[in-house]
Amino acid sequence: MKSVLSRLTAVALLAAPLAVPAAANETAPPPIASEWANPSNSVHVRIDRCGSSICGTVSWASAKAIADARRGGTQNLIGTRLFRDLEPAGAGKWKGKVFVPDIRKTFSGTISFSGQDKMVGKGCVLFGVICKAQTWSRVR
Repeated sequence: MKSVLSRLTAVALLAAPLAVPAAANETAPPPIASEWANPSNSVHVRIDRCGSSICGTVSWASAKAIADARRGGTQNLIGTRLFRDLEPAGAGKWKGKVFVPDIRKTFSGTISFSGQDKMVGKGCVLFGVICKAQTWSRVR
């Protein structure tokens, strides 16, 4: 009986933070297990937990995107993590690394969420001086 009570207490303690609205200065949790399409709808990425951080892994890609990645040296685009080691960096923003499969290069970058259906992925070089951003749309 004590074991059952201990488990119920642990579940209640874990669920309690989910029931309380986040304070304005806390980072809202990313939409885990969500799918996002790049602007040309040629690549879909699934946002998920990867260990203690967040990542985005290619779940679908068009034939052209797969061919472009292969020409750049990335043989298996589907299953490749484009967004890596993302950690909270402010309200709705996550900072980590962005992998560009067409050139097989990894850059510092961020993802941020705008509402429920837009995600902006941004990669930078030269200490954040030169950046490129893409707005992704939620698929599911």
